[in-house]
Amino acid sequence: MLKIENLKVSYGGIKALKGIHMEVEENKIVALIGANGAGKSTTLRSIVGLVKPEVGIITYHGEDLAKVQTKDLVRRGITLVPEGRRVFPNLTVLENLKIGAFYRNDDENIKDDLEWVYTLFPRLKERTWQLAGTLSGGEQQMLAVGRALMSRPKLLMMDEPSLGLAPLIVKEIFNIIEEINRQGVTILLIEQNANVSLKIAHKAYVMETGDITLEGTGSELLRNEEVKKAYLGESVSVQK
Repeated sequence: MLKIENLKVSYGGIKALKGIHMEVEENKIVALIGANGAGKSTTLRSIVGLVKPEVGIITYHGEDLAKVQTKDLVRRGITLVPEGRRVFPNLTVLENLKIGAFYRNDDENIKDDLEWVYTLFPRLKERTWQLAGTLSGGEQQMLAVGRALMSRPKLLMMDEPSLGLAPLIVKEIFNIIEEINRQGVTILLIEQNANVSLKIAHKAYVMETGDITLEGTGSELLRNEEVKKAYLGESVSVQK
């Protein structure tokens, strides 16, 4: 579905990406994990066209994304849930969700998708007319995901969805991510929280200082001694 080949990006004299290769298969959850500053966000910014690579190619269903404007990605079925949630604080929950369907004109299907989002996130339905800025951090993350789903994405990219959330809310969010995937949406998950992301990932990559240093299934990387020491702590259980 999405393929990255020999991607190199520099900021001035700093090499942010050093020729990475990775692939996101359709209907899978793929996690890209690594410490802050490893190059995860640069990878994501390259995919959506906010950073121009020096070398390399990014294709989506065989189409070169360098030839697609960022604003047109949603029409291709690619949607991003940004780091920090970025909801519109002075708009209601419903208004935020409707913005996710901005490019659509199939009103009946939009109504159905709104009910789908409310089924995934019952708390949003309870707060339909509440201003988004008054929601808790976890509720804002739910709203950001719901807003992205209103565009009917085929590929949903999520940048640090666990950031700043309490452990119980993180567990709830990741359970919903799994459910979204079961309903046919491919997920690319950019995360520092290796423990939760590897537990749900079909495929995962570890990034360090601009390089992909390890790859494998989520369960394989959970058992990997290097990953356990660097990201999980040696005593972390790998049971789901």
